[in-house]
Amino acid sequence: MEQEVVEAEGHLIDSHLMEQIFDTVVEYNSRFEVEQFRIGRTNGDNSYLRLKVEADNEGEMQLLLTRLLELGCAPTDPGDAVLATVEKDCCAPEDFYSTTNHKTLVRYKKHWIEVENQRMDAMVVLEGPAEAKRAACRRLRDLKAGDQVIVGMRGIRVMPESKERDRLSFAFMSNGVSSERQVESAVRQVAGLIRAAREAGQKIIIVAGPVVIHTGGSPAMAKLIHGGWVQAMLAGNALGVHDIEAALLGTSLGVRQSDGRQEEHGHRNHMRAINAIYHAGSIAKAVETGKLKSGVMYECVKAGIPFVLAGSLRDDGPLPDTITDMNQAQDAYAEQIKGAGVVLCLGSMLHSIATGNMLPSWVKLVCVDINPAVATKVSDRGTGQAVGVVTDVGLFLDLLAKNLETPVPDTKAQETKQ
Repeated sequence: MEQEVVEAEGHLIDSHLMEQIFDTVVEYNSRFEVEQFRIGRTNGDNSYLRLKVEADNEGEMQLLLTRLLELGCAPTDPGDAVLATVEKDCCAPEDFYSTTNHKTLVRYKKHWIEVENQRMDAMVVLEGPAEAKRAACRRLRDLKAGDQVIVGMRGIRVMPESKERDRLSFAFMSNGVSSERQVESAVRQVAGLIRAAREAGQKIIIVAGPVVIHTGGSPAMAKLIHGGWVQAMLAGNALGVHDIEAALLGTSLGVRQSDGRQEEHGHRNHMRAINAIYHAGSIAKAVETGKLKSGVMYECVKAGIPFVLAGSLRDDGPLPDTITDMNQAQDAYAEQIKGAGVVLCLGSMLHSIATGNMLPSWVKLVCVDINPAVATKVSDRGTGQAVGVVTDVGLFLDLLAKNLETPVPDTKAQETKQ
């Protein structure tokens, strides 16, 4: 019989973590005894749980501890983290610790160190001098021979994000994904999140699919960018192509945006748009020369907002600005989401999932799509903080732009006052 005493602290009841911890112990054919439980009495107070768990053998205990760790439940006497040296580039030791997207601490020489660049499915590397060790997430492909990687489960503490305790601030977060929800109410709540993030000096990132253009959302999105509510835009080649097609030729996928009818020979218009940008040299040069005078890409260039267009196997062209190397595109996405407070995903399942996989769990992600399965898939792939708004993307953007017509908060002025 193997025994271990574990503990967890946080909003354990509101976040349903305590019941998950109990269910997990039972699921792994183990037993538990609550040694201590203190309930938080105010919104700011954490609850505390101390639990003795028993398993039939060491193997079952390690499996149980691995799962409990993901729920923020760690041994009371964890010891220091165990390190192993990487012997070959891109090759981690067999028993490497694979990260979650939750805030993580590792113990080194009896001191807890917060892991930097938190993301899921990475390794934790310790670097720097012994008296000032730093821990950071690193992808498998970025490992170098000689890196010190954490292995096993000892000396690690995971701190899952707590469920919103102020239900009024983002009420639909607690209700899952549903099409039976007033869109106007959801838009007001998202607008409130965006304002709060900007007041805190955090970035608003938009991840968009070409449906933004097809559904007539381009003017509203351009308005948000022009108004300073967007700090980076991440998309695929298709969004750039159809946005430029709409700006130059008035069609999106050959369909006239004025009346929704198919343009004669309109099927070639997206290729004409790509060709026009190649003649200009780039999207920015098309704006500089006056060739491109409106649209989402135009507003990004004029406002100096960084954008990343990630290529795929099915792309036509692609545009000269599109990054066709997968690793480079992923790196570019990861760079732009640093410092994000809210990520707004609009009608793009693949790019939404990809971005969600790079985000720490404390960054709010709102997935807007006419298909409720999209938000569900984003959440199922590990981005547990994702919430869904099931509606037409164009309608959502139009309402959001109207809700955010007032100026962006002056974060620099606020920082000066502080």
